[in-house]
Amino acid sequence: MLPRTYEGQDCSLARALEVIGERWSLLIVRSALLGVKRFDGFLGHLPIARNVLTNRLARLVDLGIMERVPYQDKPVRHEYPLTPMGRDLTTAVVALMQWGDRNLPMEAGPPRRAEHLGCDGRVHVRLDCDECSREVRQEEVAVRRIR
Repeated sequence: MLPRTYEGQDCSLARALEVIGERWSLLIVRSALLGVKRFDGFLGHLPIARNVLTNRLARLVDLGIMERVPYQDKPVRHEYPLTPMGRDLTTAVVALMQWGDRNLPMEAGPPRRAEHLGCDGRVHVRLDCDECSREVRQEEVAVRRIR
């Protein structure tokens, strides 16, 4: 992992990877985007050890990506819905899924796809220019240091 002090890492991507770059964390977020909210549901979706899931959920809650909300009193049980910060990862998750579909295809085809809840149409991540509002192709993008 990158150092937590970010010395020499003046980079938004480096900070983001400290939060969601660990393998299980992003897969937990993906499962939450699929509608999973409960501990046993995450265990059913992921081949993850209980103690690892406990630790990752606690970290995602501490970081503000998920909430820990009781849904049962006896015994006390919790759900882990995404916060607005967690839902904001939708674009990143869909972009990584689509990158994997294009560059690491499975013989049987993609196992999931992003759909618009309003009309069931397929959702695609795209780049738009905030100056001219035009869609931008990948080869038209340059990442530049601004400070």
